[in-house]
Amino acid sequence: MNHQFIYNQKTAVVDTKQGKIRGYYWDRLYVFKGIPYAMAKRFHAPQPVEPWDGVLEADSFGYVCPLPEMPKPRNELRVPHRYWIMDENCQNLNLWTPGLDDKKRPVLVWLHGGGFEAGSAIEHIAYEGENMSREGDVVVITINHRLNVLGYFDLSEFGEEYANSANAGTDDIVASLKWIHENIEAFGGDPQNVTVFGQSGGGAKVTALLQTPAADGLFAKGINMSGVIGPILADRAGSGREFALAMMKELGVETVKEMETVPYPELAAAYMKLKHEFADHGKYAAGMPRANDFYAGMPETNGFRKETAHVPLMVGTVYGEFTSFAQSPYRKPQMTAEEGEKIVRDVLGADAEEILALFKEAYPRRNPVDLLMIDFIFRLPTQQYVRQRSALNDCTYSYLFNLDMPIEGGSTPWHCADIPFFFHNTDLVPYANEPLVSKIVEKQIFDSVMAFARTGNPNTYAVPEWKACTPDEEYVMIFDRLTEVRCNFDEKLVPMAAKVVGPAMKKEAEKNREKIQH
Repeated sequence: MNHQFIYNQKTAVVDTKQGKIRGYYWDRLYVFKGIPYAMAKRFHAPQPVEPWDGVLEADSFGYVCPLPEMPKPRNELRVPHRYWIMDENCQNLNLWTPGLDDKKRPVLVWLHGGGFEAGSAIEHIAYEGENMSREGDVVVITINHRLNVLGYFDLSEFGEEYANSANAGTDDIVASLKWIHENIEAFGGDPQNVTVFGQSGGGAKVTALLQTPAADGLFAKGINMSGVIGPILADRAGSGREFALAMMKELGVETVKEMETVPYPELAAAYMKLKHEFADHGKYAAGMPRANDFYAGMPETNGFRKETAHVPLMVGTVYGEFTSFAQSPYRKPQMTAEEGEKIVRDVLGADAEEILALFKEAYPRRNPVDLLMIDFIFRLPTQQYVRQRSALNDCTYSYLFNLDMPIEGGSTPWHCADIPFFFHNTDLVPYANEPLVSKIVEKQIFDSVMAFARTGNPNTYAVPEWKACTPDEEYVMIFDRLTEVRCNFDEKLVPMAAKVVGPAMKKEAEKNREKIQH
């Protein structure tokens, strides 16, 4: 197959509101990288980019937000990472489009994971937008924005100029959506049909946008992948004054103005030293959104803003999430159901029989031993999130990614395992390739995502009928070897797993630590 590449003075040149930019043409796509969408001083609100003369080159990824700690390579087979040059001047986006025309394609804007603390637009190999854009005939955008103490540090008591420093990172995202709204028609996209989608912290950012009035009208739909995490990403309460004063003392400065100019490594070191101490005492410790006039707070405690009731939402989780990052010590290839049940009884004791019955009803094709790997940290608050959201509308859709991965004879899927399937990027990630299985599931998920981006309804011929949820009926599309829709299938199982499996597995982990120490 011939893959055409063009890079010259005429091809992939677009006139934006700020000035001309030039990308390149590659394999039926126009690609632009590192487009600046805003600029900002530390702790301040983003401002429009200053217009430029001439043509801005957009052929290289832009800076990513600095991380507070040096990343440690691990679990790369499960979550393959890429790291890039870091700088606070990180308000930039990457864009893939099939045509610089007036076709008005759906636009999908990716919000990366990493909580509100870390990550980047290119961190995961599967974040590449090429295949999604080409196969779906859509415009794909991935964005960088401020994170951690740079993006979420409440200094509002130190002056009006810091009124929204607690949500500067989300403010960046809103600025990117404004840039898209103003410019996307020149890239063949429809400013009235923008879908924001993200995984983990990126999914939580989708929720944050729903709770941010300044984002109203800038996106039409949302996809929240493993982004409902209950208290882990709950709002930070209380004033930021005490934490700010502690930061200044640690840094040897007396004002916020001085803190604006402290080299980032020193700022990050102080932040990392103090944040756990403050959080452990229930005090505000930065690094997370904070409810204020700009942001209405997480819906679990504040309710969804009724102004967003019309926005279709697709929300889901992965079977194993955090539990499946490490191989199960209990699961063995060719294990019989009877062997699996025995292990569960040994681990759970008197609680085993009732929860085993619920598990067999919910997951009849899984070995009972997989009960010990089931996620409830994400799934339990997601059940409540779906009930709460669907009470506002008839366009809330629920899913579960339940496809085992071909590692060590078969592994329950982990947090991030579904990303390549959503992006049509299974070819880029080794674990997501099982003959006669992965491609079928990839098509089912990708086609549903594309249908949702076009119409707000994820139904396609490739999947069973997918009904919208109600507060009483959660219709869950279970993506698996046999993809199916089931209603309230784990409604009783997941709450019980949180009460029974969680504590039991904690005890097992403590036993293993004692064995290692001795």
